[in-house]
Amino acid sequence: MNIWVSIIIAGLINYLTRLFSVLVINPKKINGKTKQVLIFVPSAVFPAIIFPAVFFNQEGSLVEINDAKVIAISVAFIIGILSKNLVITILSGLLVFWAITFI
Repeated sequence: MNIWVSIIIAGLINYLTRLFSVLVINPKKINGKTKQVLIFVPSAVFPAIIFPAVFFNQEGSLVEINDAKVIAISVAFIIGILSKNLVITILSGLLVFWAITFI
């Protein structure tokens, strides 16, 4: 029962902090320099989430260069630079990963 109470409390804290930031911060009052900096937040957060999942295994050590995840992200990176299309980039990475893993 304690785990459920902890999960509910953590969820409420997460929800309330996000709600507070949405209700209190007025986008019209933010200066231009702050808006320019905030544009780069998604670009900084996305690699911080993705790279550890790709380059580290469950034990926390680096994976080999010939690992399916590393090859798939490399192909997706190249296709993303060439195509500049997010959907094609994601699909190419997934297809390469699935082809290496299941074929």
